[in-house]
Amino acid sequence: MKAGFVEKLIGRLGKIGPEEVQNYFLRLAQEKGFLETVFNSIQEGIIVTDSSGRITYLNDAACELFGLEAENSLGKRLDERVRGLDWQSLSKSEVAVSRDMEIFYPANRFINFYIVPLIIERQAEDKVDTEPQTQSSGAASISGHQVGHAIILRDITESRRSEQQTIESERLNALTLLAAGVAHEIGNPLNSLNIHLQLIEREARKLDGAKRAELQESVEVARTEVSRLDSIISQFLRAIRPTRPQLKPENINSIVEETVRFFAPEIKDRDIVVEQELRSDLPLLELDRDQMKQAFYNVIKNSFEAMKSRGILRIRTDMDDSHVIVRFTDSGGGISAENLSRVFEPYFTTKTSGTGLGLLIVRRIVREHGGELSIESSEGKGLTVTIRLPHVDRRVRMLEAGDSK
Repeated sequence: MKAGFVEKLIGRLGKIGPEEVQNYFLRLAQEKGFLETVFNSIQEGIIVTDSSGRITYLNDAACELFGLEAENSLGKRLDERVRGLDWQSLSKSEVAVSRDMEIFYPANRFINFYIVPLIIERQAEDKVDTEPQTQSSGAASISGHQVGHAIILRDITESRRSEQQTIESERLNALTLLAAGVAHEIGNPLNSLNIHLQLIEREARKLDGAKRAELQESVEVARTEVSRLDSIISQFLRAIRPTRPQLKPENINSIVEETVRFFAPEIKDRDIVVEQELRSDLPLLELDRDQMKQAFYNVIKNSFEAMKSRGILRIRTDMDDSHVIVRFTDSGGGISAENLSRVFEPYFTTKTSGTGLGLLIVRRIVREHGGELSIESSEGKGLTVTIRLPHVDRRVRMLEAGDSK
């Protein structure tokens, strides 16, 4: 940034008349207004600070990204207005710096900061060298003076989330292959066990009296356990590799009530209170009843495991313009911010006997239905799981062509 024009103007202030000064200032004001109009029309945020980090200019996009008001921000330090910004380390660099930052207010976004130091070049006449051999006599030297920083802000939330979804998809594919292999390897011994149990049962029929009854009972117990293991493997495969939802019009409230009834014995034994606030005028949704019931089952099971006896689980259904909302709020111990960012990682769990697949399966099912899953929690204050399912038909349709002339 060269200050030639302004310096020349200042140097001539004593030689020009008031009208000419007024014309210069009108020209500067018009150029400033034009630049502000241009900056406010672009999508990237722009912030300019002075050498001490105080905001001297910010455009509308920057205000929107950080939830700021221009009038209240001018003259304030940038690191005071944007919490969590390590301005000291960013402003020390003498070259352009690019950093990514996650912000949580006014919305959870990923922002790319591109910070460029602003240098004003000043020209000064050197002293005349008396040595005849030197050719620098009367030459102008150029010195740079840093007056602040220009910051360009880009919202990279979509690209970041798309990258995270790609990584998650690759993990799930690897997990699916692993699950299929394990299920196959376990399935073969189970089939062998089943065959040998049939052989033992045939031999037991040749016995008489109490020994026959005792052996028959043992065979039945073993067969029941084999069937249970086979059922667990089948459910695990269906959960981790869900089939395409078989969509039918369903009442979401009835699915919630049916899932809660399944837990009736545990609710009674542990003296848990389940409060249901189900909105009665919800529209029917296109759902796979079994898959959605499984998603609700996993959420409720997690809540019960997080709560002690006499805990409270609140289930509420509601709707907005585009989605039906199902919210589960428990009175458990909650989860730390560090662990909250990892709850959808395969096999990550804070429980001693957990598999780390419950919420991963829930999100997979919700996404298969075109919905959204979010989790809010703070350690010691419980946890809230919110499922949003679309009730507006968002399928792509072709627009009718206009009349040709």
